[in-house]
Amino acid sequence: MKEKLFIFPFNGNGLEALDCIRGQYEFMGFIDDTPEKKGTHPLGFTVFGREVLEHYPEARLLAVPGSPASYTVRDKIIAGVNTEPSRFITLIHPSASVSPFAKIGYNTLIMAGVVVTANAVIGDHVCVLPNTVVHHDSSVGDYTLVGSNVTIAGNTRIGSYCYIGSGTRIINGIEVGDNTLIGIGSNVIRSVPSGSKMAGNPAKSIQTKT
Repeated sequence: MKEKLFIFPFNGNGLEALDCIRGQYEFMGFIDDTPEKKGTHPLGFTVFGREVLEHYPEARLLAVPGSPASYTVRDKIIAGVNTEPSRFITLIHPSASVSPFAKIGYNTLIMAGVVVTANAVIGDHVCVLPNTVVHHDSSVGDYTLVGSNVTIAGNTRIGSYCYIGSGTRIINGIEVGDNTLIGIGSNVIRSVPSGSKMAGNPAKSIQTKT
């Protein structure tokens, strides 16, 4: 018998996660705090409030909140679900290629076409969108969001609480510090300090001066 699964919240990442299940779990529905989202969706699934977790104590959970506006507080949003870590799953789309020598954390979502090669490490509470490549000996820190078609070259460290925009390319052997946002389509060719906001080719700071 397949394990039951809820996805939190009902957002873009959640819908993409639904596509990743592909029979691996019995999908029970989404969980969301927005009253207008609750009820039966035209696509046939149901959106519940958080109380549904109490009615299905055996059900598992995937929490995938986050956007360019909220990437630095994903830990607080996920912690607000108030459930034990053992309840979270790791969900990998069947078309993704994950090396047996790679390490993937819990409550992490790996979408279609992603490639994670040997000795790469993906942390806890991470989302990696379609067709991204994480090369050998690289790491992606906890609570980080990685867009689609991103290339992370070998021996590179991406910190925690980061947002890496789709189409970004990151050169080998550098470090992107915690709490950093990299804009869509950027080319990162040197290490980036924590708390940065970068974009462009090559990527440069886009911090607003006060």
